[in-house]
Amino acid sequence: MDTFYADYIDAYAVPWAINIFFALAIFLVGRGLIRLVVNLLQRILQKAKVDQMLINFICSIINVLLLLFVIVAAVDQLGVDTTSLIAVVGAAGLAVGLALQDSLKNFAAGVLLIVFRPFKEGDFVEAGGVSGIVEHISIFSTIMRTGDNREVVVPNGGIYGGVIVNYSKRATRRVDMVFGIGYDADLLKAKRIFGEILAADERVLAEPAPVIAVAALADSSVNFNVRPWVKSADYWPVLWDTTEKVKLRLDEEGISIPFPQMDVHWHRDDAQTPGA
Repeated sequence: MDTFYADYIDAYAVPWAINIFFALAIFLVGRGLIRLVVNLLQRILQKAKVDQMLINFICSIINVLLLLFVIVAAVDQLGVDTTSLIAVVGAAGLAVGLALQDSLKNFAAGVLLIVFRPFKEGDFVEAGGVSGIVEHISIFSTIMRTGDNREVVVPNGGIYGGVIVNYSKRATRRVDMVFGIGYDADLLKAKRIFGEILAADERVLAEPAPVIAVAALADSSVNFNVRPWVKSADYWPVLWDTTEKVKLRLDEEGISIPFPQMDVHWHRDDAQTPGA
């Protein structure tokens, strides 16, 4: 009986104990090395001034992949056939990828947004069918605040797959305005008034110089293009203030601003119709 137990221990217990010991050693040492590699990678990326959110994401992915490799190596040390295990994991990953196709699309777009930076938090943009201020950029979606203070969550796939207009990217913007005057008004006088209004506004930049030009001889008005350059933050205030000042000044100078109208000519036949 003692010989049976001794043979059993020598044949099974000792080899299993050795395999378990080495498997645990592989796992513990591997996990420690992974921690060192991830910390080193994080410091390198931080020195390269990569976005912190992207750093966290990359380090998390590297950590998971290396940990999976260590686990497979430890399980292989126990004598388990890892070929079938890897095949099962691969098939499960493919199934999950197909089920989460839209999420993966948003994820890939989020990575590209973080890497290429077409906009940053605080920019006023038009993207994904929404116009607003960017409040937060995450891996899967971007949170934007509209002008009426609504919070809109836009999937990153819809943003990166379309046109992105960043109104805050440039330091200056051109304010495009169109003002019409009547055909009987003094054209040169109106042009001078537009110039005086722009010259009196300190927010209007001297360079590039504002453009004031006759744009079209429309059906009922002579249309001027008035296009001053301003700092991006002054775009809307200058647009609103200039529109108001133009109306008040033209009224003061007696220059009419035409509006759509129709003249109806009624011709009356005074002759009596025979037999009436």
